[in-house]
Amino acid sequence: MSWYWNSHGLPFLPGYTFRDVTKSAFHRPQTLDYKNGYALPQRPSVGIGQDPLLSEKLIQEEINNMTFEKPDVTYGSLHRGLPQEFIPAHVALDKKVLRFYAYLQENIYSPDEEYRIRPVVIYYYLEDDSMCIIEPMVENSGLPQGKRIKRQRLPKNERGDYYLWKDLNLSIDLEVYGVKYHIVQCDMFTKEFMESEGIVLNEPEPMPVDPSRKCRENPLPSFTTHSQFDSMYRFLTMDRKVLRFFAFWDESHSLYGETRPVTIQYFLADDTVEIREIHKPNSGRDPFPVLMRRQKLPKKIKPESEVFPSCVLEVSKEEVDEYYSPKDFLVGQTIKLLGRRFHLYDCDGFTKEYYQKNHPDLEIKPIEIPKKTDKPQRRTEKAPPYNGFGSIEDSLQNCLSLHPEPPKKNLEKILENANKVLHYSARLDSQNPEDEGRRFVLSYFLADDMISIFEKPTRNSGIIGGKFLKKTRIPKPGSTVENPEFYSPADLAIGATVEVFSHRFVLTDADQFVLKYLESISSQIPVQTLQSLHQKMGVGMTNNKTADPTGKNLISQ
Repeated sequence: MSWYWNSHGLPFLPGYTFRDVTKSAFHRPQTLDYKNGYALPQRPSVGIGQDPLLSEKLIQEEINNMTFEKPDVTYGSLHRGLPQEFIPAHVALDKKVLRFYAYLQENIYSPDEEYRIRPVVIYYYLEDDSMCIIEPMVENSGLPQGKRIKRQRLPKNERGDYYLWKDLNLSIDLEVYGVKYHIVQCDMFTKEFMESEGIVLNEPEPMPVDPSRKCRENPLPSFTTHSQFDSMYRFLTMDRKVLRFFAFWDESHSLYGETRPVTIQYFLADDTVEIREIHKPNSGRDPFPVLMRRQKLPKKIKPESEVFPSCVLEVSKEEVDEYYSPKDFLVGQTIKLLGRRFHLYDCDGFTKEYYQKNHPDLEIKPIEIPKKTDKPQRRTEKAPPYNGFGSIEDSLQNCLSLHPEPPKKNLEKILENANKVLHYSARLDSQNPEDEGRRFVLSYFLADDMISIFEKPTRNSGIIGGKFLKKTRIPKPGSTVENPEFYSPADLAIGATVEVFSHRFVLTDADQFVLKYLESISSQIPVQTLQSLHQKMGVGMTNNKTADPTGKNLISQ
């Protein structure tokens, strides 16, 4: 309506309109916008063709100021309500999806089964009337499952019509690309939406059970009973069940006369035994700890007269009369395996439960092995003297490992005191008269207990200000490399002298944040340090300083 009014002073009379003939742009303003991926409506700020948009109130005032009046009986009332805000469908129905549960019956040409029931989920997107069909994944089903039909508009018939939400209901068949899906149920949102649109839903149906899946869950009874000698039955019931014994390999009769700790593992699935040595770091032993590979150990061998002639060097099954069984491994006794003596002194928890359940007549007596006092002590050498490069902790890592790693840091302390810095003003205690007017800012970082020194620029001094000392830990004078002592906030009192690599600095002032922090940990700070800060702050409070952990107040002064 903005073109009904013009700026040329022409009267506006019924039946007469005056348009701007030079105007060429007649596009409408934008009323939709996207923010963070969501479509949002917005009211236009200008009219058609960028004309100023007059509000309804202004229009009403100009109409009332006209020289003529229209009777309400003839032309109706001039007062009209604001039109309702238009919301497009892709905004009103965004992320609103109807969900139906259905299944398809797939015929199987097999003597064992006739058909299969494959459940699916049908999603209908109200935004653009598109649909997709997804089959839930079933573990170990052996079928290609997942997305059967990607999101698209599904054809309804050969005339080119598409399925709409009005065509969906419960207990009906939905034919899509030659496949019939029988809809049985829907979710609560779908039910409420369909009922609000006046569609009466049919009664829901239960999801039928797949015969093949039911057969796998409840297999048919077997006509043969499993025997304890059935290898497959033993594998299925005893797989990953291992008896573990802790023993000592007795080699006292050997040249070196030592005992080695070993672990004996008895596999219940096939009655095999494996022996592994327990190696300690830097023991010099063979890197492969398997002392005896996994095998069945013969306990009694038949006489040679019964099995002669022998065709192989190794002992075969025909030559063995009896193999080792769990009854032969008794904790607290000595067992001889392949000519070697092993003293069993303990076992794990599973082994104890197995013997209590299957062999309650066998008694298990774990033996406590006393710690050897004559054990050769590990040779310890002092670390080489500190060479001054890097930190002491970092240089010590070269003595602990061939591949040094960075020293561990106290992460809890770093996170708690991050960006917390104590700032002090200091002067250089020097006999050189040229150093008389030099001013410094000493910063103590609470996160890592490091100190940095910054020199303030001074006019006409001939000395360039800036960084005097980068962040580093400063040891106290007289501390040793073996037991270093570093400066802490308790040592930084007003008037105290801090010796930094042969340079002496006298603290003259501090930021108010220093006093606030030290009072919060007053139990860890000496009384003299707090008193020096109180006296200094009481004299210098007229400078209108505030607690500033960044230290800009001290640096700017």
